[in-house]
Amino acid sequence: MTSELNATKAVIGELARHLNVDICLELWDGSIIPLGANAQEQIRFAITSPSAMRRLLREPSLITVAELYAAGDLDIVGGDPIDAMRHVDHLQFRFLPGKVNKMRLLKAALPILAKSYSVPSLVKRFTKKVGLAPSSGRDDRELIGFHYDLSNAFYELFLDENMVYSSAYFPTPESSLDEAQLTKLDLICRKLRLQPGDRLFDPGCGWGGLLCHAAQHYGVQAYGTTLSQEQYDYTSAKVARLGLGDQVTLELRDCRSLPDDRIFDKIAQVEMVEHVGIANHHEFYRYLRRHMRERGVYFGQASFRRNTENPADFPKLTPYMKFIVEYIFPGGELDHIGMTCGALERAGFEVHEVEAVREHFGYTTEHWARRLYARREEGAALVGMPQTRLWLLYLSLCALSFHRGALNAFQVVATSRYVGPSGVAFDRRTEYLGAKRV
Repeated sequence: MTSELNATKAVIGELARHLNVDICLELWDGSIIPLGANAQEQIRFAITSPSAMRRLLREPSLITVAELYAAGDLDIVGGDPIDAMRHVDHLQFRFLPGKVNKMRLLKAALPILAKSYSVPSLVKRFTKKVGLAPSSGRDDRELIGFHYDLSNAFYELFLDENMVYSSAYFPTPESSLDEAQLTKLDLICRKLRLQPGDRLFDPGCGWGGLLCHAAQHYGVQAYGTTLSQEQYDYTSAKVARLGLGDQVTLELRDCRSLPDDRIFDKIAQVEMVEHVGIANHHEFYRYLRRHMRERGVYFGQASFRRNTENPADFPKLTPYMKFIVEYIFPGGELDHIGMTCGALERAGFEVHEVEAVREHFGYTTEHWARRLYARREEGAALVGMPQTRLWLLYLSLCALSFHRGALNAFQVVATSRYVGPSGVAFDRRTEYLGAKRV
């Protein structure tokens, strides 16, 4: 054990020579090793067992880190995951393999690598091959169920009072999550130019936040679909509780299975297109266009990746996305904003507005992560501590990715294309602020 501990200190020391990270590592014997010249010790990463170090050296990847953190073999001392990861420039670790002397590192690591390790299976992992399209074996109900049927009570631990699972819109950085989500719901309604009696379609409606808000405050006839049984049960109960049964209709079905004669005035796609798969985007937007009246209004909000210089590189999964699709969102894919606008135009839409909301999503996911961290023991009682810790890591990585610009988020407004005036006011600000609520 002593030789392995000494080897671990030697390996970390060798790696730290090429890093300048403002944080320390704590080993299983209590010793603390700085990873930078001015590394602070108040918040630190902890390697709690020799086995964890063995696996980190043999399988250095984000998935390894996620599984070890879920199991408690990696931990954070003195703060939550966001506080800890803010001290780390992840790009330094990305370029680290090209800087270290590999022979020196291997020699130092031999006492560690000589021993075996076990891989605990403590959290759900989606291991099935996901088909590109429903016609080629893609089972969207199973993919959605993996993520959303975890537990309504679990989501209640960190979402706002309306259970809105998409980026909020913060009037100020200091606004509460509840205020920011209500602001976002109202902004969607105003961007859609909702009027009393409008037929609104919300495919992938989540827990019904937009459906109920639009019905209550804008007098629309709202229709939503979901493939999640948990969401369907929750939203059905909410509609009944609010007395909105005459205005809100909900169905447990694929949003792409509506009869051809079902036509809507307005459609709001709020962070569900990520579940459709890029190969299906063109047909998905064509489908929405077929179910919209002439000059109907479309609103879309989604997360996006940055485009790549070489288009052939874009479909390649990043380490972050590989972690997401295996443990959080199986079948999920993010396109870039140019791809979305192009798909909308090819499907018969005219794009009018594109608004970046990246910082808003950064604040949203940070709220979610900190709220879940504060109630992590309740999460453990619902889904187990390993699953709760996995979600803490996921939400924290999302928050930092949006804050740092690794991920983007946009709101898009379009209308079904038609010859002549668009019907969209010249002065958007006046139109939005002057919208009439019921």
